[in-house]
Parts: sequence; structure tokens; C-alpha cells
Amino acid sequence: MSNLVEIRNLQTYFYSDAGVNHAVDGVSFEIPQGKTVCIVGESGSGKSITALSIMGLIDPPGRIVGGEILFEGTDLLRLSDAQLRKVRGRDISMIFQEPMTSLNPSYTVGYQIDEALRLHQKHLNKKERFEKVVEALDLVGIPDPREKYREYPFKLSGGQRQRVMIAIAMACEPKMLIADEPTTALDVTIQAQVLDLMKELQEKKGTSLLFITHDLAVVSQIADEVVVMYRGHIVEKASAEELFNDPRHPYTRALLHSIPRPGVTPRKSQLDTVDDTVDYLAFPKEIR
Repeated sequence: MSNLVEIRNLQTYFYSDAGVNHAVDGVSFEIPQGKTVCIVGESGSGKSITALSIMGLIDPPGRIVGGEILFEGTDLLRLSDAQLRKVRGRDISMIFQEPMTSLNPSYTVGYQIDEALRLHQKHLNKKERFEKVVEALDLVGIPDPREKYREYPFKLSGGQRQRVMIAIAMACEPKMLIADEPTTALDVTIQAQVLDLMKELQEKKGTSLLFITHDLAVVSQIADEVVVMYRGHIVEKASAEELFNDPRHPYTRALLHSIPRPGVTPRKSQLDTVDDTVDYLAFPKEIR
């Protein structure tokens, strides 16, 4: 199976008076066509910075200092800002972590979905765009989509706002969707619905999915491939089945041991934690 995206030795650093923070330091992995790749790791491991690097959304004092991000063979890092804007939103879209801060409270949800179509599908007229927005809202399970078109974000529940974010990201039928912890702010029931929705949309459209999370239970549900990050580095990379059945790197094993396992973990027992005194980069990497 061909790879839609190939990331090679990506280096994204942040500069300050205190020194240089190597947020992403030599990361390499692939995202196959139509598959789901999950990036996991603790907060601060470089997961979101990797995603923002792919989208070209690194602001000063951050800077991508090296590597390649190949999308269908084209290095995104060599594109001009104007060229990258044509790719972003049309071919690659991103769902951000908190929908209330990502949606503009001054505009209706329909207007905000329509904006993506105005930018990237200029051949559509106003009526065609309206019908496509209604279709997108219906596709993500928003009830009464024609009425919700005119609603403002604050009138929607958290789950509905997240569905609107997915509708915006999917409106132009991108080839790749990046989801940065899109279910963190949702309760368990809505989280399951959103995950099922994303999987369903992926199967219908053949979209590649890069899913960023610290929740290994979510990873076990949706991942084809898993990338484990620690302090800006990849310490293990494997298929989901291999990773959960045979974790080889000590950091991966520490992450897996920190989650409760039904029928295995005794009730009221204290869960393991990742040992902060251990330098997991000192161990050999497990790239399979």
C-alpha cells in the first residue's frame, strides 16, 4: 500500500533566552493511504507540534529547522505560504482539541463551514454551497441541519460543536485528516459517538487519519499503526496489534501498564506510573 505522507527526520525547535527546546527532534514515520496512524505519548512529548508542523502552523519562536514532509511526493516545507494555503483545508485538514476556542462565536456554524468551501471549491455557487453545508452537517449526525446552519456555536452542546469541527474539516473531502485529541473535552458516551463517526467517514471517503492522543484505550479502537513519542523522539513504531500484544520499548510498556485492564487489574489497586527518573531515550528504539 502506498504512503500518502512520509515524514523524514523532522526537526522543530523553539528558541528563547533560556536556550533551545528540541520539541520534535528527528521524527520519521509514514501515513499510508486510507489508514489510521495514532501518535501517543505524555503531554509535552511533541505530538501536537508534529501535527502543527505538517499543517505549516508553527509560529515564532518556533521554527522547523530540518527534515522533509512529503505529501504525495511533494515536500510541504518547500512550498510558499500561498501554495501551502491551497493544500491546507483542501487536501489536509485538522480537527483541533477544543471546539469552543476553534469556532468563531461571531459567526453561525453554517457560515464557518461555508467558508472552507468558498476558499477551496470556488466552482460552487451560493445555493450549491448551502446544500453541501447541510449535507456535511447531516453526515456528522447534527439533527435538523437546515436549522442548525443558522445557529451560533454557543447554542450547541460540546458534542455538537465537535461534530461541526469535523464537518468543517471534512467539507472539502481532504485526503488526510489530522485530529489533535478531538475527544478530550467530551464525556465518554459522546466520545464513542465521535470516534465511530470519524471511522465511518474515513471508510466512506478513503481518508487517511493521523490521530493524536494520550488515551491508549482510544488507540486500541481505531489505530492501524501506532507511533510512540517521548521527549520529541519516536521510541517505538509498530502496528496496533504488535504494539498491544508485544510492546518492546520500556516507555511503551510503562504507558500500557498505567491503564487499567478489565479482569486483570485488581479493584482499588494503585496503577503504575511512568517513572520520571528514567531516561527512556537511553534504551534502543523499537522500529518495526
